[in-house]
Amino acid sequence: MLLTLTTTHRPATDLGHLLVKHPDRAHSFDVPVGTAHVFYPEAGEQRCTAALLLDVDPLRLAGARGKGRGRPQATPPEAFTLGRYVNDRPYAASSLLSSALSKVYRSALRGESRERPELARTPIPLEVRVPVLRCRGGADVAARMFGPLGWAVTATPIPLDERHPEWGDSRYVDLTLTGTLRVADALNHLYVLLPVLDDAKHYWVAPDEVDKLLRAGEGWLADHPERGMITRRYLAHRRALAGLALARLAEQRLTDEPAADEPDTVDEPTHRQPTLAARRREAVLAALVESGASRVLDLGCGGGALLAALVGDRRFTEIVGTDVSPHALTLAARRLRLDRLPERQRDRVRLWQSALTYRDDRLRGYDAAVLMEVVEHVDPPRLPALEDAVLGHARPATVVVTTPNVEYNVRYEGLPAGRFRHADHRFEWTRAEFAAWVDRVAATYGYSAAIGGVGDDDPEVGAPTQLAVLTRQEKTR
Repeated sequence: MLLTLTTTHRPATDLGHLLVKHPDRAHSFDVPVGTAHVFYPEAGEQRCTAALLLDVDPLRLAGARGKGRGRPQATPPEAFTLGRYVNDRPYAASSLLSSALSKVYRSALRGESRERPELARTPIPLEVRVPVLRCRGGADVAARMFGPLGWAVTATPIPLDERHPEWGDSRYVDLTLTGTLRVADALNHLYVLLPVLDDAKHYWVAPDEVDKLLRAGEGWLADHPERGMITRRYLAHRRALAGLALARLAEQRLTDEPAADEPDTVDEPTHRQPTLAARRREAVLAALVESGASRVLDLGCGGGALLAALVGDRRFTEIVGTDVSPHALTLAARRLRLDRLPERQRDRVRLWQSALTYRDDRLRGYDAAVLMEVVEHVDPPRLPALEDAVLGHARPATVVVTTPNVEYNVRYEGLPAGRFRHADHRFEWTRAEFAAWVDRVAATYGYSAAIGGVGDDDPEVGAPTQLAVLTRQEKTR
């Protein structure tokens, strides 16, 4: 199966820097179902094309199915015994090609380029060609998927047999996309939408696929008019996972709506309001600034979204991110580009592996600590240990806590009743439950507390995010 990516940006050979694949060489990569090759059929100053050719070994494909995290998810056309060996997978673009993209163009998918960092952030003219793509729903579905993302879509149905036009069209299309986009955006669109159009993933879809989808769909999926179909198909029609994904997308889309009597602006461009996640970070930063903190702990920092905001504010002279997951710390370091920061900036930041349910002497003596969307990931029997480790042992002067308001969940389209916003949440509190917890820990460890909300305050169910600021009442204990 084949996918080509062409640019006329000058010099066009900069495409090699963006894909991190030199145009003068052929590159080969072993993948579970065969071998992926990257080569350049043309590489000139005015036009450059990178081709990804996935050579699928039917025997390896049959052997790979059913291994790993569970039973195979996609059944047609491999459902019957012979179909495991005789099928269209070696020839038609499918979810297999999406997996190859993620391995071969890993840095490009993240928008990283050491040699051309500015170009990696710049939209350039692109043309994508997938000559044989299995597309359930035909050319119209392909246009509905890629059109809203800024692509001009040409999806030509492939006849079953050119010699017998009366037989009609096959399930395959010849797809060409043209547009001016960042290379990273183009690759993430393909990574998500190739398996969506195929609608038959070749591996078991586990809960972590929700995170993969949201990560690749960041900045475009939440507002896509076909996000429901995309989510269901990408997650292999697993209703529980699709519901979680749609709820988290709805949270991303939460914005301030204009007043009903506000006139439409025709001459002025419209600007998207910040997402709930961005407003949450802004609220936390405002609380930290108001507290006067300069040395700050981000406890359970995850991939480092808040850390990046802290680094951007010079009022914070020492910034520490902790997480129990080494992988999360690696992602945070990558987001912060620690290896590229000037030495003075880099010296402000530390990343430590640490479990919040255990006392850690390194965390003592800081001005403030943040628990942003963290406590709900802790099993309730372990919460007292977290309370003791943070408020009792580390004892920062200020502690900022945010957590979901479970009452607001009824406002999220696609989230079934009784389900949480994230598969890893151990609980989600009502406003009364959160207030009771804040009052208890404040009284126990010698803090005063103020409680508020983040996001639009619904008159019936409150704000989507709950926030508390705890202020230590004495210097020592």
